[in-house]
Amino acid sequence: MAVQPEGSPCWADAMFRDLEGAKRFYGELLGWTFAESSTEYGNYTEAYADGKAVGAVVPPMPGQDGEETPSQWCLYFAAEDAAATAGRIRDHGGQVLMEPMRVGDFGTMCLARDPGGVVFGLWQAGTHEGFQAMAEPGAYVWAEVFTREPGRSDAFFPAVFSYRQRDMEDGHVDFRVYDLGERSVLGRMRMTEEFPPEMPPYINVYFTVEDCDAAVAKAVELGGVLRFGPMTTPFGRFAAISDPQGAQLSLIDITTTEGEMPKLTDVA
Repeated sequence: MAVQPEGSPCWADAMFRDLEGAKRFYGELLGWTFAESSTEYGNYTEAYADGKAVGAVVPPMPGQDGEETPSQWCLYFAAEDAAATAGRIRDHGGQVLMEPMRVGDFGTMCLARDPGGVVFGLWQAGTHEGFQAMAEPGAYVWAEVFTREPGRSDAFFPAVFSYRQRDMEDGHVDFRVYDLGERSVLGRMRMTEEFPPEMPPYINVYFTVEDCDAAVAKAVELGGVLRFGPMTTPFGRFAAISDPQGAQLSLIDITTTEGEMPKLTDVA
């Protein structure tokens, strides 16, 4: 059985050509410390915030061309049976990029892509249960599917993970929320013409910070690029950035909020 319900975001990692550079950036930006790289598992390097596991960084796998593999954060969803979930991914038009693979006694991983091109992972927990902290400084708190084909994502993810869907009542954005029971676990945003055409669809991962403006200034100082914000919302003050190797992510201070929570309407 999965430690978290099927479809819950449970882990995040990213592949970097310059692993030491990534460790410096995220160490200074989010206060992460790092375990010793596991040579047995391709120098997979776990990251910690205040001693709790919050993600990982890894170099390109042997045989991969680092120049052809853009850095990007990958979000993993909890799976009770990764092979069965991979079957549902195929059944609903997705592509399994890496078949479910046992990682020692830590668990079983799988990589997949939705019909619109969004890459994500599955994690069937063994001894590694996933995030040890969420919504704390330096830790994961939220994520959104950014896609140019929202209809395909809206048909796919709820079919695979039994999400309930709700639309934001805002005529200015095409934004949907996926819920597990009464808990919102993932957003879906349509990519507009403001996004460069060469930017592929992706899952935008949010990490918690104590002060968004200070974190953005630090990110830029360290070679990152501010893409949007900072902006204060009912959910917190956030900004979207690219790290020095091009991986997209967002930073959010969940204690600084403004305005009323938007209304969400169930999708029939």
